[in-house]
Amino acid sequence: MAIILIYLVAIIGIGFYLKRRAAQNLQAYYQGGKTLPWYMLGLSNASGMFDISGTMWLVTLCFVYGMKSIWIPWLWPVFNQVILMVYLSVWLRRSNVLTGAEWIRTRFGDGTGGRLSHMIVVVFALISVLGFLAYGFVGVGKFIEIFLPWEAVSAYLPFTLAPEYVPHFYGIVFTSIATLYVMLGGMMSIVWADVLQFSIMTFAALAIGIIAITQVSPQTLQAAVPPGWDNPFFGWTLDLDWTGLIAEVNDKILSDGYSLFSIFVMMMLFKGILVSAAGPAPNYDMQKILSTRSPREGALMSGFVSVALMPIRYFMIAGFTVLAVVYYDRLDLVSGGRLDFENILPSAILEFAPVGIMGLLLAGLIAAFMSTFASTVNAAPAYLVNDIYRRYINPDASNRSLIHASYLCSVAVVVISTLIGLYVESINSVLQWLVSGLWGGYVVSNVLKWYWWRLNGHGYFWGMLAGIVCALLLPPVVARLMPQLASDILPLYVFPAMLVISAIACIFTSLATPAEDPQLLQRFYRQVNPWGFWGPVRRAVQQQQPDFVANPNFKRDMFNILVGVITQTSLVALPIFVVIQQWQSSLTCLLVLVISALVLKKNWYDKLTD
Repeated sequence: MAIILIYLVAIIGIGFYLKRRAAQNLQAYYQGGKTLPWYMLGLSNASGMFDISGTMWLVTLCFVYGMKSIWIPWLWPVFNQVILMVYLSVWLRRSNVLTGAEWIRTRFGDGTGGRLSHMIVVVFALISVLGFLAYGFVGVGKFIEIFLPWEAVSAYLPFTLAPEYVPHFYGIVFTSIATLYVMLGGMMSIVWADVLQFSIMTFAALAIGIIAITQVSPQTLQAAVPPGWDNPFFGWTLDLDWTGLIAEVNDKILSDGYSLFSIFVMMMLFKGILVSAAGPAPNYDMQKILSTRSPREGALMSGFVSVALMPIRYFMIAGFTVLAVVYYDRLDLVSGGRLDFENILPSAILEFAPVGIMGLLLAGLIAAFMSTFASTVNAAPAYLVNDIYRRYINPDASNRSLIHASYLCSVAVVVISTLIGLYVESINSVLQWLVSGLWGGYVVSNVLKWYWWRLNGHGYFWGMLAGIVCALLLPPVVARLMPQLASDILPLYVFPAMLVISAIACIFTSLATPAEDPQLLQRFYRQVNPWGFWGPVRRAVQQQQPDFVANPNFKRDMFNILVGVITQTSLVALPIFVVIQQWQSSLTCLLVLVISALVLKKNWYDKLTD
């Protein structure tokens, strides 16, 4: 408890210390003045992705599916960091804007279509931010409840709560602290607090992985898991049978809906490529890219996220998984009267982490929650203040007014997301709606904006609007028509329908309305220099500027993405193989990692420019 209190005091202290520097102007508040080095922003981004809810989910996946769980995070999709690293971060950072919505003006201008596009991005950003905040709120509450039983706390409080609302009470307490320090210090505060948090998490993660290696022999683990659990490869079906070991896990597999594993992975890959090609959603990931000092540093930052995050996070996840599988009978997974596998992580910490390490882990995981929450809270007011208040309501607002408006917006989005979180039952249900549902509506318009010159502001707006409406309305309809479909993967099955509807709306409207101003398109093309279907614009630019060299790197970028996904997947698999002590597989994985990293060094890093 002392370690946790020291940590909380430290991050609030960071917020107060950086308050004056952050309040200079909006760029200082939301982007740290574009002075932060790429490796600090990369660590901060990795820290933001090391969130408590996601870690609880990943420990559950690793417990149930073993090595096959390395593919399931493609739902996010995790390899979007690879596509950002290879080319999209450079393209995005060249715009030199404050937010993703402001970027839209560089592509579609200030006409009717441009304004509509601008507004729909702000709406999407706010919906996704509220969803991610609710997701974090649910996770931290469930997590803290394990360590601070209500009976121990209620005696000191002047009110009583029903058991099902105890996680929400804890969620409110910790979201309030996170909101305070991000309001005060903005992006600077977030990055410095994240570096502190990642240092704590690294130490705690190594400790847990080493405890698992020393406490559990490979033979003991083999006896506790079904055949195929330690093999990352799979056939048409999952073929994991926990009968005779932990029978309840079979029910979990059935409810998740992952039994036809090959179809599931193919759908994830198809969706993941499209979502990644669309670029980052307008949230904290995009804000960190826009905060880098140059386009080259934007790419380096995105690449560094996987290198920093994957080995450390999965070393800890594998450590907890191994201990939880072997000593399953010592875990308390009952929450609100039902078995909840999302409680594996907190129960395992309570059971297996020694004093001191437990304090660091709790401080680190609470910090991880706060990091994600704070980065997301920082993203939402950027859109409300910069893209609505300053643009439409008070264009002449002083820096002081803008910063105060940011404080107010931060509090408002936290309050609204907390109210949403009160009605959410499971972490996975929010996650699936966000990554499969809402982002399904984001895909078509945002893929075409990079690669097709004829997409205009009207097409972008109607494509996005159709996608968002489908994300909100289609899942409940399909759930009624197909009640046998597992609710957690329902949005993944709805994704193709959303894709087709939003594509028709986007392409038809673009072709039915005039193209964007040629001067605007040429200016955008000159500045960003994307590859894709830009023929007429490219010819116009080269006619005016004969020495202009169009981007020739499509094939190289595609090859680097393939190698990058292999590298990233190796960074996930290697720490798990080490913790479960599969030494031959570890060496094979290490060899693949080294070869793919050398290829990227030669074919990506050495050729990286602004």
